[in-house]
Amino acid sequence: MTDTLPPSGCRAADPPRDCYFRKGCNPLAETGRSKLQNQRAVLNQQILKAVRMRAGAENLLRVTTNNKTREQVLLELSYVNSDLQILKEELEGLNISVEVYQNTEQTFSIPLIPLGLKETKDVDFAVALKDFILEHYSEDGSGYEEEIADLMDLRQACRTPSRDESGVEMLMSYFLQLGFVENRFFSPSRNLGILFTWYDSFTGVPVCQKNLLLEKASLLFNIGAVYTQIGTRCNRQTQEGLQKAIDAFQRAAGVLNYLKETFTHTPSYDMSPAMLSVLVKMMLAQAQECIFEQICLPGIRNEFFTLVKLAQEVAKVGEIYMLVNTAMNQAPVKENIPYSWSKLAQVKSDHFRALAHYFIATILSDHQLHQNDDEDQQEKAFSQLYDHMPEGLTPLTLLRDRGQRKQLGKAHLRRAIVYHEEALRFCGLCKKLRNIEILQEILSVAHKRSCLKYSQQEQEDDFLSLGQAPDILPKTDHKIEMIPPQFSKVKVKDFFERLGPLTVFSAKQRWTAPRTVSFHCESGSLGFTVKGGPPVHIYCLDPTCPAALAGLREGDCLVSIGGVDCKWLGVSEILEKFKNLRGQQDIEIQVISCQDSTASMHNKSATYSVGMQKTYSLICLAMEEDKIDTTKKVTPKLSFLSWGTKNRQKAASTLCLPAIVTGGSSAKKKPGSPFTLLSSEGSLY
Repeated sequence: MTDTLPPSGCRAADPPRDCYFRKGCNPLAETGRSKLQNQRAVLNQQILKAVRMRAGAENLLRVTTNNKTREQVLLELSYVNSDLQILKEELEGLNISVEVYQNTEQTFSIPLIPLGLKETKDVDFAVALKDFILEHYSEDGSGYEEEIADLMDLRQACRTPSRDESGVEMLMSYFLQLGFVENRFFSPSRNLGILFTWYDSFTGVPVCQKNLLLEKASLLFNIGAVYTQIGTRCNRQTQEGLQKAIDAFQRAAGVLNYLKETFTHTPSYDMSPAMLSVLVKMMLAQAQECIFEQICLPGIRNEFFTLVKLAQEVAKVGEIYMLVNTAMNQAPVKENIPYSWSKLAQVKSDHFRALAHYFIATILSDHQLHQNDDEDQQEKAFSQLYDHMPEGLTPLTLLRDRGQRKQLGKAHLRRAIVYHEEALRFCGLCKKLRNIEILQEILSVAHKRSCLKYSQQEQEDDFLSLGQAPDILPKTDHKIEMIPPQFSKVKVKDFFERLGPLTVFSAKQRWTAPRTVSFHCESGSLGFTVKGGPPVHIYCLDPTCPAALAGLREGDCLVSIGGVDCKWLGVSEILEKFKNLRGQQDIEIQVISCQDSTASMHNKSATYSVGMQKTYSLICLAMEEDKIDTTKKVTPKLSFLSWGTKNRQKAASTLCLPAIVTGGSSAKKKPGSPFTLLSSEGSLY
């Protein structure tokens, strides 16, 4: 095993395979977060059972003609639907359990929203990969048991990543390792039959497909989820902690956006483009909120220009959360995103807009224009606060006229109080938010502060009529941008590099089985030379030399010399080996001949779909052997779950997965990177 560390409490005498965990993974930690994930797994199983029961009841309802039976089935359906609704509410409760993910220290900050990890089932790679190695690479698959075990151990560790950078690095390493596995074993002309099952993070409905791209997409979602959990865990009472939180939410937004742009037709709602767009906006909004907290952390000075800057900064936060709330209430996202998330976005939007009006009211009520003040600068700053000034007022007149300033200040206070009351009202409408004590306390304190300042102003000039305070223009000097995933910083070694260089020994390439060529080296000349590599190719072959007469061909790849594997050797190393063997009677080598890859993809896809109304249901991709008469000309049908770029217009359904596009002649292709699907035209982008 690689990168493994013994957990605390393990005895030295224990067997190493019974007591270890991979760096970045701690499945033994009984934390509140792991308990939530266990509860999520249990709910997923209960939802799956209820979905199957409903599917059976619906099928019976379609075929039965007996009225009494129909009544019984309809009654059963009502019970099952009620159970599904209750289970969905329980899952939503787990998604809003934000206090578990927050920093453990006592803080006076509004909770941030993390994403829960997608759950998956165990996958056994052993049988399928061994068979493929034997059939495709003409090697004994049992010789690669250790590599297969490493792959399965890494996948198992990725189910319980630690909530830190090492956890992210482990998930990324598995994602990159899947790039090697995909190119090594997932051939366009053959399906391995490995079934991947992942549960929707919001609905709990499973998605099952024999497609590695489902695994890669779900892994990207979990990378983004871990980043959100890192962000919520940071100590927001320090500058360093806030900066880490900002960076984590930017990276989470970058990973989720990369997932949205890469896998465009995902088969579960939590990874649909609409849902991912909302999640990206929410992460950027939380990063912007941390920016505002970072500005306020040293303390807020009651100074004109400071308050102007803060008012526009917090108005920007309120505007972003308003856009997030609007997006959350649009179909189809509205039906699946947790109700409490939408309400929390609304609460934050009203709360931060109330703070913006409070800051402006403080400027107008507490500050007067003095002779020593820079009148032009204050006028310029004040003129940029509003899209349009109140009727009959100019910035300079407002700054000079104490009565007008007081009147407008009270109007801003009144709007601040209205927004505070709206935030408290929306918070009270949601049962989950009502149970978050720190949120209720923060909203109440802010509301009381605005009411107190308004009561102080009410004692003076109460006879003045109050107009509507204008909206404050949002503005920020700290623009938040997404940080895309930086896979290049994670160094990964191909588990199956013993199979040979990936440019030649891949699932897309086809070649003959290794054949042995024995020949005698006459007069110190081989009769051929080699070029390229690794592996090297036979070049300038003399058709009359002993090697050619023994069956060597121009362009053959040299894979073994004297029983020693030489797939990874270059020209100079190969020539040195031949030089050392010239004194022997016979030289024995093994070569392979590359073939054109003309096999097309098997169009063997079937779907089984049942499930929740207006949500994704259980989707299973069952691969069956095609039975096509070879004498007939049959136009191949596209898979129902096809993500290929060439099929996007025909596969507009969001119930689609990507299909690998068959390439041309493998012998004419340029050497590709190990991650062909991350850069080729046949990829999903």
